[in-house]
Amino acid sequence: MAVIDFIDKNWAIFLAYTQSYKLLTSLALVVLFLAAKRIVIRLLRRQGKKKGDDRRHSINLIDQLGNAILLVLLLMLWSTEVQNLALSIAAFMVAIVFATREMIQCFMGFIYYMTTRPFRVGDWVQLGEQVGEVVEMDWAKTTLLEVDAEHYGYTGKHVYVPNNQLMIQVVKNLNFLRRYRLHEFSIILEPLVNPYQLLDEFRAKSIAHCGHFRDVAERYKSWIERNLDAEFISIDPVIDIETNNFAKFVIKIGLFCPSDESLSLEEKIRSDWLDLWFSAVRREQKKGALPPISAERA
Repeated sequence: MAVIDFIDKNWAIFLAYTQSYKLLTSLALVVLFLAAKRIVIRLLRRQGKKKGDDRRHSINLIDQLGNAILLVLLLMLWSTEVQNLALSIAAFMVAIVFATREMIQCFMGFIYYMTTRPFRVGDWVQLGEQVGEVVEMDWAKTTLLEVDAEHYGYTGKHVYVPNNQLMIQVVKNLNFLRRYRLHEFSIILEPLVNPYQLLDEFRAKSIAHCGHFRDVAERYKSWIERNLDAEFISIDPVIDIETNNFAKFVIKIGLFCPSDESLSLEEKIRSDWLDLWFSAVRREQKKGALPPISAERA
């Protein structure tokens, strides 16, 4: 009982002191919280470097959680003053809400992110028209390291997206495109020869270009389909032949390939098709089945 009485007495003295010296208590609380948070973040970064792990998501979560706890404690300490202030400005509440509606929407967007978790720090995402890697997120904004949507390479620019865009824009998680992507392109040609006669040889050449990464692509395909719970990826190049409104052949090629090799593969496959195509045209011309192609038509 003596120990409990001692604790109660000292706790009462501590509470009375904090209420009497609120400003000093607030400064001490802020300093202690910021110092503790900095130490924890430094330890996480040190462990991440030692183990080779990406700890940015954990660091961002601890940073925002620490800020929220500190804000709650300060509000509890100044609750009487905050309550009196709220009562004194009740008549201006509508104007204040109207003036700060953008900030409120950003905070609501942050709450939406915390409850749904459509992405995390380190993911590639598309927010509206912006594509980038999420490097930081707080209650007001999401910071992206911009990525070129066509070539999937970093542009070196930082993009700051207000969190209210999370609730009004389509959010796409593109994280599985960081290493491999579904790359599609088309080749449009005049209807001079039958393209189906070239299809088998062209498909063999295309598969040969993709042979060096086939094993890795198979594992990555399995990982993506397992996470998305759907099978929609073909390891071998997908080739379709169609005609457009101008009665020309459209050769459509779809590749599942490394993101950094997509353009070079496209160039090689285009070159293979054109070599096969013009070789077939020359054979038909030698047979007399086709007239020489004029410069204007070429």
